[in-house]
Amino acid sequence: MFSSNRILALNVGASKIVLAEFAVRGGKAPEMVNYGMRNLDLSAEGGGDGSGLTGAIREVMRARGIRPAPMMVALSGQVVFPRFVKLPAVAQDKLMQMVQYEVEQNVPFPLNEIVWDHQFIGDDSSGEQNVMIVAAKTESVREITDSVAEAGFEPEVVDMAPMAIYNALRYNHAKLDGCTVVLDIGARSTNLIFLEEDRIYNRCISNVAGNAITQELAKSLQITQEEAETLKCQRGFVALGGVHQSEDEEMENISRVIRNVMTRLHAEVSRSVNFYRSQQGGSAPTRLILTGGTSLLPHLDLFFKEKLGVPVEYLNPFVNVPIGNRVNREQVGVDAFMLSEVVGLALRRSLACPVEINLMPPELAKRKTLKKRMPFFGLAAVGVLLSLGIWTLYEYRMADLYTAQYEKVEGKLDQMRAMRKKLDDAVKAKEGVQETAQAVQGLIDDRAVWQKRIEAVSKSLLDGMWLTELSPLGDGGLKLVGRGWTDKLRAIQEKEKLAGRTVTAVEKLRDSLKEQEVFGPAPDVAIAGVSENEVFLTGFTINVRWSAAEEAKGAAR
Repeated sequence: MFSSNRILALNVGASKIVLAEFAVRGGKAPEMVNYGMRNLDLSAEGGGDGSGLTGAIREVMRARGIRPAPMMVALSGQVVFPRFVKLPAVAQDKLMQMVQYEVEQNVPFPLNEIVWDHQFIGDDSSGEQNVMIVAAKTESVREITDSVAEAGFEPEVVDMAPMAIYNALRYNHAKLDGCTVVLDIGARSTNLIFLEEDRIYNRCISNVAGNAITQELAKSLQITQEEAETLKCQRGFVALGGVHQSEDEEMENISRVIRNVMTRLHAEVSRSVNFYRSQQGGSAPTRLILTGGTSLLPHLDLFFKEKLGVPVEYLNPFVNVPIGNRVNREQVGVDAFMLSEVVGLALRRSLACPVEINLMPPELAKRKTLKKRMPFFGLAAVGVLLSLGIWTLYEYRMADLYTAQYEKVEGKLDQMRAMRKKLDDAVKAKEGVQETAQAVQGLIDDRAVWQKRIEAVSKSLLDGMWLTELSPLGDGGLKLVGRGWTDKLRAIQEKEKLAGRTVTAVEKLRDSLKEQEVFGPAPDVAIAGVSENEVFLTGFTINVRWSAAEEAKGAAR
């Protein structure tokens, strides 16, 4: 549907979306060439579920001048259920049965109400296979993919934000030793991601994140949620430990409230670390990496360094991922904490990533599979039509040959029965045989000419085009009816435009047909119609006419 050297990466958070455009080349890191953000309606129930998403996507694309391209989507960790299990090292078919059983046991919803995927972590050399199972309610995923579709896109991949962050971190910081903990503090939830060698663990902490700070500020200062959000963004910071005297009472109250919420978050982080060490066999963290919009709060790194006793740094997703020349690098430095997810999504398109989860809804997955098979169906149909045409010509030829043989035999029998016939009767019989042979030869020559014309049409078709009808015109010509993938036809048009030629793909096909010698020196090739039958298909009709003289001498060529 779109050019494949560009992709759009969309991270759907609880309170805002991030949409980034990347230039991708197979085997190389994607290059971010544009990006934008928009807040979602926080008053909508369960934010991040598609409410206002269509409008937000359109606003970002319009404001930032982002052009359509294939889209990758990341879901908020709040709507996804990650589970980590250990299975015995068995044959692949039995292992898949065990994974299915674990899904039924660990996901608190019926299988027909969820979409799920799995990833094998590490190998089974220890006698056990670690498996990460990720599930989400189909209804929740469908709300987002439907909103994306309403904006004019069909997702290529539906990933989860924590795993996109994981892929971005692994690519930009490949030499991490020990146990690393990524703390992604969003608006409505906080995600913990543990990385240790080939081990991975993820936990979502609900209701202890940026919105919790806003709610506590509104309650403590007796102000509205909007005013509290503004105060948090403009004046908020994490109060340091100990007794501090401040002349600004309001700022002191703000920092104290924020520290109280962060203290609750620290308790949840400590509980998760203990669970990871006791249940997953992990080690104590050696570093903490912060990311997410709420991680921008001043002194947050100092707070966790004090509480956890480990180095704290911020995640930079652009260590090995280039940034386009037209992107404001200073602004990227400010927004980098909210761009890890889109970088991780873009890496999925151009490189093999450590974790590749896809939570595509079943009906969308089937539609994409069918779309991939459509070209093969078209080629099969063309092949069937050509086979029928060739078989029909063969039948006509054989019938004429049988007729000629029959007449020859009858002629000889007549000569044997009537030896007394005059010589002119024998000459007439001979002339009849010659006329029949000439007719057969004419059919053979005519078949060869039409075969050359069909080959000329096939040679002229551009990449992404196929014919659905090929029929002769009564006054000496061909009627071509076909279709093409809209994205490929547009790509051809863009390529011609870059070369300084303003011509559509159908017009280029028309011009190519004019140059085919089999249609004569000046054939009349006209576009009878072009229409977009569906979102991803473009139909066209072209009439090719040649002169009567060209028809007469076609066989000679």
